[in-house]
Formats: sequence, structure tokens, C-alpha cells
Amino acid sequence: MTEQPDAAPRAPEGVDTEKPSAARIYDWYLGGKQNWAVDREFGRKAEQQWSLVKPGARQNREFMNRVVRAALEAGIRQFVDLGSGVPTAGNVHEVIEEELGEEDHATVVYVDYEPVAVAHATLILEEAAATDWAGIVQADMRRPRTVLRDARTRELIDFDRPVCLMMMAVLHFVGPDDDPEGMVGAYRDALVPGSWLAISQMSEGDGRGPALEGLRWLVEQYRKTSNPMWVRDREEIEPLFGGWPLLEPGITHLPDWRPERELNAVEAQARPFAWCGVAEKPPA
Repeated sequence: MTEQPDAAPRAPEGVDTEKPSAARIYDWYLGGKQNWAVDREFGRKAEQQWSLVKPGARQNREFMNRVVRAALEAGIRQFVDLGSGVPTAGNVHEVIEEELGEEDHATVVYVDYEPVAVAHATLILEEAAATDWAGIVQADMRRPRTVLRDARTRELIDFDRPVCLMMMAVLHFVGPDDDPEGMVGAYRDALVPGSWLAISQMSEGDGRGPALEGLRWLVEQYRKTSNPMWVRDREEIEPLFGGWPLLEPGITHLPDWRPERELNAVEAQARPFAWCGVAEKPPA
């Protein structure tokens, strides 16, 4: 993917551009433009130590897009994207616009606590004339009650109907002290049968050699930012679905969940370092 120039976007008021931001770093990994020099410097160092960081980010975004399309095909028309980050190509609302005809519609709530993510999401949704069906909630996803009770959430999401709730590459920013199982459980409890829960999570998986050492270095570097990182193995991720039946093909590596294309050799090296899955809430 083409390297973006180092020109920084205008900083929204109150945004700290002196410390790396996980949302902006991820935007850089995906080739986005909503990042600052401090984020690019962090990203370049990360890529030097772990060359698979950009392929991994791309695989996560592609997984998210496949989930949205599958949910739409299944008839779900409400989406909540927790920890949505800085808007970058391939957002949920963009996939919906591509997939649905003019006679059909869906609603989306993005959730992020970083002011920079919220500021840019607001601008993009306004420019796309999508604010009547897509919105951004500034809240910490680790506080489910706040997210679920937010006025914008309630305006766009009818919790009496199925919802596709997505936690894409964000649970590795939820540490053990944050009670990840309790947090995810609170969201599951708010959803009706037929709803989907989609999760992707960084992991050491079955990685080995220099690639594994590079990932461990990356985790240590994130521990120095405002967004420390925790990786989890498959056995730690499965309980987060709360016993809901997993949709085929179950818990897999990112590119193996209903793949639509073949991986090249470099992309294949990133395969072991994340798990993902989608589950559907069963009838009561």
C-alpha cells in the first residue's frame, strides 16, 4: 500500500498530537490520512520490528467487511461498531451503501472514546450525508451501560430487533483488570435472539520465530502508549461468545473466515497472529 505523505491533517480542538494514538496508528497501517508524525514514527518502528503489522491490519478490515456483508445477507439492518477508531476506507456505512439498494436501509452506530476519532467520524458522516442513519458516540466501550444508554445509540438502534455488534481488533486494548468477560457479557445481554456478535483479537496463535518475537516487541511498545495491549489465545477468546452458537466456520484466523480471495506469501505469514469468530444469539 502506498505510503502517505507526512503532511498532517488539521488537529481537532483538544486532541493530543504529541503522544501516539492507537486509532491514528491503525489508520496509518491501513494507508489512511488521519494521523500525525508521532503516529507515523511509531508505526514505522513497529513495521521495522514486525513487518506483518500492515498485512494483519488489512486482514482485520477485510474480515469486518465480510461480516457486514454476511449480516446484511442474513437480514440484519442494525450495526454497532465498538472501538471504531479513525474513519478509514471500508467503514461499515460504506459497505452498507455498496450492498443495499435505494429501497433498503440500515443504521450504524460507531463508538470510540478518542476525540480525534469522533471528530473525523462526524465530519465524514456529514460529508457523506449519512447522519440520518449513521452516527458516532464518544464513549469508552469498557462502560457498556454508557454506550447502550447514549441518546444517539437509542435514536439509531432498536434493541428489540437483531443487531450486529462488532468488536474488531479492540479487545486487545481491554486488560484483565477491565473484566473483559463481564464487559462483553453486558453487551450480549442487551441483544435479542438473532443478533450477531463478531470478535477479532490479536494473538500469538501458532506463530513462531522472528515474527513472534516481533509481535512481542510490538505489544511491549503499546504498553508505553495510552492504549496498552494484551494478546489472547483461542481458549481465552471462545468464552467471550457466552455459549452462543458460532456461525460457520467457527473461530478461525482472520483470512479463513469465509474467504473471498487468496493470500500472497507475505499475507500468509500474518495468518497465525489473530483469531476471529461470529456467533448468533439463540432463542431464549
